[in-house]
Amino acid sequence: MALSCSRLSVAYGRRKALSDFDLSLGRGEIRALIGPNGSGKSTALQALAGLIRPSAGHAEIDGRPIGSMPRREIARRLAFLPQQPSAPDEMRVGQLVRQGRFAHVGLFRSYAAHDEDAIRWALDSTGLTDFADRSLRELSGGERQRAWISAALAQEAQILLLDEPTSYLDIGYQIEVLDLIHRLSREKGVTIVLAIHDINQAMSICDRISLLEKGDLIFDGEPKALAESGLIEKVFRVKGRFVQIAPHAPPHFDVELARWTSHPA
Repeated sequence: MALSCSRLSVAYGRRKALSDFDLSLGRGEIRALIGPNGSGKSTALQALAGLIRPSAGHAEIDGRPIGSMPRREIARRLAFLPQQPSAPDEMRVGQLVRQGRFAHVGLFRSYAAHDEDAIRWALDSTGLTDFADRSLRELSGGERQRAWISAALAQEAQILLLDEPTSYLDIGYQIEVLDLIHRLSREKGVTIVLAIHDINQAMSICDRISLLEKGDLIFDGEPKALAESGLIEKVFRVKGRFVQIAPHAPPHFDVELARWTSHPA
């Protein structure tokens, strides 16, 4: 398996943010983490990336515990993109993407031909080759998000962790980013885990979905099985139903009542 974890738990003081979380992903798989605010999605991503120390359990890359790997070695295998990455507006796209090579180049080694090839590949994969000389200030929201994903790809990481990659984007830019995620998985074999709020976006592009509630994993399986489970209504406290919009299309959740004011009978 490309990325896995077993009984991963994270606590902040006495509060458990993640409890006995299990995950197993093959190469090229897209996995969504969904759940209400505070369910543990971002915590799970950070623990998988080795950015926070779990109180129990462990995560592995290709069978190696992440906790035993040097930070730069992890960066060569796995890239993590937080919900709101930041960089100076004056920075050019090409400069941002070049920073993705730091895990390979370090402070003292100059960029070799292989590094330049990796940078070109990352820009090309995200459709940003012609944007390399533009500043981040000149980019649209979708273009800026693609630039950050491009920087992550320049690491040549085959595992990509994305925290709410479509948040704060207009619907057109959301579709643009989701299409990129799908292409990276199917054409480049990149394994992707994304925390995402939009259930229908998760249903549309993901191979499997993990549903969390208050730090507990309560479902892990294919989108169709989730649609048939009745858990979305229960966990999100909404009234609705999954409908099949077209043959072979993923189920679409149609909300009928935004919120229950009390537990349904």
